[in-house]
Amino acid sequence: MRFLTITLIVHSPHPVTGVRKSTQERFREVIDNALLAEELGFDGFGVGERHERPFISSAPPVVLSHLAALTSRIRLFTAVTTLSLLDPVRAYEDYATLDHLSGGRLELIVGKGNGTAQRELFHVTTDDQWDRNAESYELFRQIWRQPKVTAGPRFRPELKDAEVWPRPYQNPVRVWHGSATSRESVDLAARYGDPLFSANVTNPIEPYAELVRHYRERWEHYGHDPALATVGAGSAGYYAARTSQEALAVYRPVFEGHLAFQKQLGVEPVFATLEDFVERSSALIGSPQQVIEKVHRYHEQFGHTVLHLHADAGGLTETQHRDALELFQSDIAPVLRKDIPDPPWAWGPVGIDVPAGPATAAPNA
Repeated sequence: MRFLTITLIVHSPHPVTGVRKSTQERFREVIDNALLAEELGFDGFGVGERHERPFISSAPPVVLSHLAALTSRIRLFTAVTTLSLLDPVRAYEDYATLDHLSGGRLELIVGKGNGTAQRELFHVTTDDQWDRNAESYELFRQIWRQPKVTAGPRFRPELKDAEVWPRPYQNPVRVWHGSATSRESVDLAARYGDPLFSANVTNPIEPYAELVRHYRERWEHYGHDPALATVGAGSAGYYAARTSQEALAVYRPVFEGHLAFQKQLGVEPVFATLEDFVERSSALIGSPQQVIEKVHRYHEQFGHTVLHLHADAGGLTETQHRDALELFQSDIAPVLRKDIPDPPWAWGPVGIDVPAGPATAAPNA
């Protein structure tokens, strides 16, 4: 199993103290968390993309390019690239450049994104958002694979023998499809033989498990080898300590702060108590053994081989955050790596001369 830490770069008041850092301080925190993830041996670091309050993750290629210069090993993910809002030609140019700068460490998680404000900002409607997402992905995919492209898309000007530079480093880049609530993104992933990344953060397991099952069904429907269907999954929160009592005591004020913030926004919480949150959400809070057992319970439903944790402290102190991630790597990750297989490909650049994994063909080749 492989492990990522991911940030959406939320810029909101601290859930316990109520203090909000400056924008520059928040970006500095993202950089520090990426360096920490590489230092501790995580396999990837992801940056989200949002174009509305309270997020400041509107330019993930810029952030990830900066991180590429500061790191050397960790793979760099987008989480997610909102292709329904973007010109796929411009998106290709940004990410192909980033891929070269990072030495082929880029992986994309794409999706339509959500939020009324960012749809209005880009003049995308609820009626056309899925069509835009599919068209943008299909054109993006074509540009990555072909030196010249001719296409008559609906949502951007046509292309006639168009050359888009730079040509790729990874050939092609691996693309995951982010899935939260709808079957459209699941079907798009299955159609092209791409891996799926389940958001798995807002609700109990059932709706996410149903989408993963649908993905596997559609994967086979499109004629792909079932052994190559690949799933990643998120988690709603993480804090591990030596005992469950300690973990709950430390995390309780963090949870209550987030709960109060949701209520201020007029959002009805799905999990009204910490105990319910720990029991029914995907949050990994407790002793190392409890975290291991919960990941296994989710794996029984998802069959996932990649897991993400939150990169941000999210209300924990810096020491608590670091200690919990260190405990994950010392006591939790080794067990899960042994028990749960890796994705069925080499964990490294795609289409470049790297050692082969259990299966040499990338699923989106």
